[in-house]
Amino acid sequence: MRGSAALLTVCTVLVATLLSACTGDGDGERVRLRVLASPDLAVLAPLLEELADETGVELDLDPLADAETRPAASRTGYDLAWLSSDRYLRLRDKRSTQGMQRTPTMTSPVVIGLTPGTARTLAAGVPGSRLTWADVADAAAQGEVRFGMADPRNAGSGLAALVGVATAAAGTGAALRTEDVSCDRLRGFRSGQTLTAATSPDLVDSYVTHQDRADALIAYESDLLALNASGRLKEKLTVVRPEDGLVLSDFPLLLLDPSRRAAYDKVTEWLRRDAVQEKIMHSTQRRPVSATVPRDAPLRAPIGNALYFPDQPAVLDRLLADYGDPKHRTAGQVVFLLDFSGSMRGPRMAALREAFAGLSGADASVTGKFTRFYQGERLTVVRFGGRVLEERTVTVNGPEDLDALSDTVARGGYGDGTAVWSALDHGYRTAADAVAADPGRSVSVVLMTDGENNAGLSYPEFVRHYEALPDAARDVPTYSIHFGEADAGELRRAAARTGGRMVDADDSSLSEAFKEIRGCH
Repeated sequence: MRGSAALLTVCTVLVATLLSACTGDGDGERVRLRVLASPDLAVLAPLLEELADETGVELDLDPLADAETRPAASRTGYDLAWLSSDRYLRLRDKRSTQGMQRTPTMTSPVVIGLTPGTARTLAAGVPGSRLTWADVADAAAQGEVRFGMADPRNAGSGLAALVGVATAAAGTGAALRTEDVSCDRLRGFRSGQTLTAATSPDLVDSYVTHQDRADALIAYESDLLALNASGRLKEKLTVVRPEDGLVLSDFPLLLLDPSRRAAYDKVTEWLRRDAVQEKIMHSTQRRPVSATVPRDAPLRAPIGNALYFPDQPAVLDRLLADYGDPKHRTAGQVVFLLDFSGSMRGPRMAALREAFAGLSGADASVTGKFTRFYQGERLTVVRFGGRVLEERTVTVNGPEDLDALSDTVARGGYGDGTAVWSALDHGYRTAADAVAADPGRSVSVVLMTDGENNAGLSYPEFVRHYEALPDAARDVPTYSIHFGEADAGELRRAAARTGGRMVDADDSSLSEAFKEIRGCH
C-alpha cells in the first residue's frame, strides 16, 4: 500500500507540473506565448532571450504588417499583442478591448527627418526656425519637400503622422471631429509624398535605397535616430519635432488571453525594470516609460504639445479614404468659373484677385498653407460675362505657372451681362473632356458670381444639358460661391444637384470663401 501511495503521489505531482507548464502558471517552468506584433517590435528579438532566461517566459513574436488594424477575429490564437499603438484597435473594437490589460513599454513620437539643406531652407522662412506640420505641408505643395511616409492604412507611424497633419489643418488643437475632416485639406501635403511602404522598417530601408527620391522622412523619432547612427545615410537627417504637436506611441503589450495573466505579469514586470528600460532605450532609441531612467542625449529633447487621437471611427474612415493609396495617386483638376461682368469692377475684382493671390501662396496663415495650389495640380480659369470671355489651363510645376494664372485673373475685359448657367454648362464640357482624358483624375468645378443670371441659358436648360452628360462627367461636383447680388437659392440648388455645396462669401470674405471651397473639393 505504501508503494502504491507513493506512486500515486509521484503521478499526481507529475500531472500537476505538466498542467502548470501548459497553462503557464508554474514557477520555474518555461512558458511560450504567441504574440501578434507590429514589425517595429522585431528589433527587440535579442532582448527577448534575456527575458526568457530570467522569467521563464518565451515570447514568440509574429510581426505582421497589418497587426494594428486587424479585426478581433484575426487575433484568435494569439496570447498577447505587442503593438506600436493600440489606438486604432481600441477605436475599432471597443467591445473586445474593453477591460483588456495593457502595459506601455516605451514611447516614441512621430517626427520629421529633413536633409540638412532642406532643414536650413525651411527654417530660414519661419520665425524662430520653429517648423510646424503646416510649414511642411506648404513646402510639399510648392514642391520644396519630397517625403517618405509609411502607409497609414497599415503602419502606426503613418497613421500618427496623418492625424498630426490633419489636426494642424483643422486648427482646433483638440481631437479631430467629423466636421474637421468633412473637407480634404491635405491634398497639398500628399502631393509631396514620393516614397511609401507598408511598415516603418520597410520605409527606412526604402529611403536608404532611394535617398535621391526624398529629402524628408516622416517616421518614429526612434527610427530616425537609429538611422542616423547606422552609417547608412549619405548625410544625417535633422530631426524636427513640429511645434503644432506630435502623436506619441507607447508600444503597449496587450493581454489577449486572460488565462495567460500570470506569465503576462512576469513579462511586463521585467520589461519595466529600470535596467531593462535602459537596454530598450539603447537598442531601439525609444524613450523609457520609467521616469527614473536617465535619457540618452538625443532623447532629452522636449516632445512639446501632444496631440489627441480621434475618438470617432468615422474620422479615421474619412482620413484614410481621403489619403487613398499613396502608390496610385493623380493630382486633381479644378475648373474655376469667374464672373467678369461689369458689376465686378472695383473693390469686388480687387477681392477676387486677392483671393487668387492667397491661393497662390501669398496667404501665410495656417489655413492658407493647407489650401494653396499644389505641385502637379491642373487649374482651369474661365472668365465670363454675358458669354465666355477667356479660358486658360495650367499645370502647376513652378511659380511661373501660378504667375500665368494670376495674369489671367488680373486682366480686364469685362463683359456685358451675366451668363451664369451658360458658364456652368461650358465648365461641365471642359470637365467632361478632362474626365474622359484621364479617368483617374479628380475633377471639380468652382463657380463664383456676384449677380443674377440675365443672359444665355436658363437654369432649367442647364439642368437638361447636365443630365445628358456621361455618368463620369455628372459625378463632377460644383462648389458655388455666392457673392453680392447673386441668387443664393439657385446657386445652392445647382451645387446640391451636382454633389457639391454653396459657400456664402458675404458671411466672411471672398478669400475665406475660396479657402473653404479649396478644402472641400
